[in-house]
Amino acid sequence: MSDRSTLTSAPVPAASGAPDPALPPDRHGQPIDPATALAQLQEADPLARVRWAYDSFGEAFALTTSFGIQSAVMLHLVSQVSRSIPVIWVDTGYLHPETYRYASELTERFGLNLQVAQAELSPARMEALHGRLWETGSVDDLTTYHRLRKVEPLEAAMERLAVRCWASGVRGGQTDHRRTMALLDGVRRRWSLRPLLSWTNRDVYYYMEEHELPQHPLFAQGYSTVGDLHSSAPDDGQTSGRATRFGGLKQECGIHLSGEMGEGI
Repeated sequence: MSDRSTLTSAPVPAASGAPDPALPPDRHGQPIDPATALAQLQEADPLARVRWAYDSFGEAFALTTSFGIQSAVMLHLVSQVSRSIPVIWVDTGYLHPETYRYASELTERFGLNLQVAQAELSPARMEALHGRLWETGSVDDLTTYHRLRKVEPLEAAMERLAVRCWASGVRGGQTDHRRTMALLDGVRRRWSLRPLLSWTNRDVYYYMEEHELPQHPLFAQGYSTVGDLHSSAPDDGQTSGRATRFGGLKQECGIHLSGEMGEGI
């Protein structure tokens, strides 16, 4: 296994406090107490965490995926709980051809209830109106790009599907921001669950080996993370992981930030 498959396990922050009235109740209309939920989730394995969310929110629970390097793990977990769970894929229109083919392979393999979220602006129209926002070297332009192509389409899909709680495969060792995340907290008026938060790349690798899950085709070419064609690059011995995104200007696309609709899967 290559060096890029090893990271230090990230601590899982705890949360406390009474239920937040701004966040949705469970499927029975009962408020979620974050401290109680976290105590339960911290003792559970990732599969049990997904099952907790599905039992708590039913049809209002969804998974977001990028069909990236390590996406097969969460897709496999969700498929074991219920194949009816919506899997929201934000297709920016700028993904690698290998990602589109990998998405097709995993969708068929796991029988996913795939929900594709796309921006109202086509890539050509966006470039005509706003330019090639990823080429300017401006963090503000990258934020606009992520808002138009990722955050707003995801929010529209979640509104359409009436999502109350969504899970993702983020892990604490990926970025500085993710090291501060809790297993469960509120993001843009919905519950956000991170079942793999404390996992390392090694954990992911061995899970995929154990369950014979296919790797993203670009993994063999040195990619430890894959996003848009113009946003990700293979590890080069000095830069790796999400530090390769957008030349290191911006690691987070906004999906996992609390406010980047004004602020920010």
